[in-house]
Amino acid sequence: MLTTLAATVLLAASATTESMLPIQVTATRLPETVDTVPADITVLDGNDLRARGVRDLAGALAFVAGTEAPLGGDTGPAGAVPSFWGLHEFDAFLLVVDGVPAGGAFNPSVATLDLTDVQRIEVMQGAAPVTYGATSFVGVIQVIHYPAGESSESVRVQAKSRGGAAGSLATTLPTVGTLRSSLVLDADHDVLTGRNQGTDRGHLLYRGAMAAVAGHELTLDAEYTGQTQHPTSPVVATATGLTSVTPLDANLGPGGAGIIAHTARFSLGDRVALARGEWQTHLSYTDTTIHDVRGFARPELALGDDGANADGFDQDRSIKDLWFDSFVALPLSPTTRLTTGVDLLYGQGTQTSRNFAYVADLSGATAADDYRTYHVDEVNTLDDRRVFAGAYAQLEFSPSPRYSLLAGVRLNHTHETQSAGHVDTIDATQSYSGDDARTTTRLGGMLGATVRLWGTADDGGQFWINYRNTFKPAAIDFGPDVNLSILKPETAAGLEAGLRGRHGPLEWSVEAFTLDFEHLVVHSIDANGAPILANAGTEHFHGLDAEARWHPSEAWSVGARIAHHQSHFGPTVEAEGGDLANLAGHSLELSPRLLAGLDLRYAPTESFGFTVGANHVGSRFLDRANTIETPSYTTIDATLSVPVLRGSVQLVGRNLTDRRDPVTASEFGEASYYRLNARTFALEVVWPLGR
Repeated sequence: MLTTLAATVLLAASATTESMLPIQVTATRLPETVDTVPADITVLDGNDLRARGVRDLAGALAFVAGTEAPLGGDTGPAGAVPSFWGLHEFDAFLLVVDGVPAGGAFNPSVATLDLTDVQRIEVMQGAAPVTYGATSFVGVIQVIHYPAGESSESVRVQAKSRGGAAGSLATTLPTVGTLRSSLVLDADHDVLTGRNQGTDRGHLLYRGAMAAVAGHELTLDAEYTGQTQHPTSPVVATATGLTSVTPLDANLGPGGAGIIAHTARFSLGDRVALARGEWQTHLSYTDTTIHDVRGFARPELALGDDGANADGFDQDRSIKDLWFDSFVALPLSPTTRLTTGVDLLYGQGTQTSRNFAYVADLSGATAADDYRTYHVDEVNTLDDRRVFAGAYAQLEFSPSPRYSLLAGVRLNHTHETQSAGHVDTIDATQSYSGDDARTTTRLGGMLGATVRLWGTADDGGQFWINYRNTFKPAAIDFGPDVNLSILKPETAAGLEAGLRGRHGPLEWSVEAFTLDFEHLVVHSIDANGAPILANAGTEHFHGLDAEARWHPSEAWSVGARIAHHQSHFGPTVEAEGGDLANLAGHSLELSPRLLAGLDLRYAPTESFGFTVGANHVGSRFLDRANTIETPSYTTIDATLSVPVLRGSVQLVGRNLTDRRDPVTASEFGEASYYRLNARTFALEVVWPLGR
């Protein structure tokens, strides 16, 4: 899709091209201009995002046609559920941070994602079946921070609505011999509307690189995030829409509810120039521990036979990821390059959930008793271990500046073992346990081509087309309940085609897609009313995305986006609550047909500036039965910037229309939905270093 970054920033990242087009690495692993890639790629410049006051994934994806990423969800108020092509699922996309799949063996680690000192974000629509294997379907988001020895060189202090605050330091460290280093330190205290809702976070990122023997360049990343989230409560839906029994922003969780997470990541890299081409190797280990206490109102919103109207859990969770990748890029001729390699992604996820029932004050005025005072009705345990191994090869062929071909194949081998158990402390006869295993060996790949229809890369038009086929082991939501059996892997095959072009100050793109799914993992309920994950048969997606950006002068920029998506279930029969439901022809829940956006930026050098952006989300169904339709809404964001001495002062407003529409379904609370966050303001002071 349309690229929105300043080309001069990325030209520094690749000295091999004279084109003014931006550079991407997501599709090819090595820097390439976006016009050579037969895919829909948007590159967002970090400086541009900072100028617009964007500090989270929701704000960044607001500038990508056909996508949305409302904040919140079951991962907490710091999380988000990005949506591509009308598929609003927490695991259908791949998140990559500085070349490492973030939570890739299980679910994308959005809640702890940090955009401080980000250099650029690359967003690729569709899967990456060759370079990243069995980990994504509808999109890849790669967040790239400044490399070692480079930085935005700034100090930031921010005061937020309702007493929130944030601060950060991003700087390069003194060079020692050949060792180049960068350091990022930041902290955030975010307060949401409602009682005891928000996020506290501290984050550190060190990046180092040095020249070693025999032409090797070694890199080291060390990152730590400590975060406590005070979760919001989703709202129960009735037959006609969201209930009015619970007021806006009511906190229905038990006393002491919160999500406390600690994540440490260490990554080592090696890059060496060969006589022809280069060889890169990467090894990364991530360790996350989470203590998660939450509660959800029952859909009846009334006391049950047990004298309770809500269910909660006290969970301890551990997730470990190990990723290894080694590839060689070889120029076979002046027009042909082969990239081939192997990778291994190992993940272990364990959880112990102590579940209880309690009484919530539906007015939200008073907190329920501390979660430790409730009787534990059941204990659910899970130990899941996954290995994704692959061997891949990708060929880039450009016989002339007008034509290019990208083709790749990957042999995927996945093996998963699982042990699950349920201990019922009320009725021991209801206790059970079981083990399961699933192994899949399958080819995946892609084939695409680009054709220059007229002009040049910097002033002309291009047609591109691709076919991609991939699969992904079924998701695990790490909720309070467990499945004894491993679900079937999800599979997808899609065809995309598009036109893109540039002429003077105008750049534009149009893309059409069609995607067929099998065994999509969706949230459901079992015969006892407990939330579970289930395979949902077949699904079909198709649509059209279009985007344009105009730069009438160096100071002015205008962007417009529109997307029309259609999604529906195929001949699917789903078991929910013990009953069979034929979903054929029904739209997927929370899948709007229309998405549109418009933004304006005025940013003269060392002078007053502003940005304003509006994003429209069309009507959509809350349920798979398509009986509850929720209306469309429009949000508006704006910033106002004033230079002060060597720095700047910026006023940032988010969701100025104060819309509170339902945007994400809960996997844990039955028939429950999270709303948009309320209107917020922030006053930010940024001071450059070393100038």
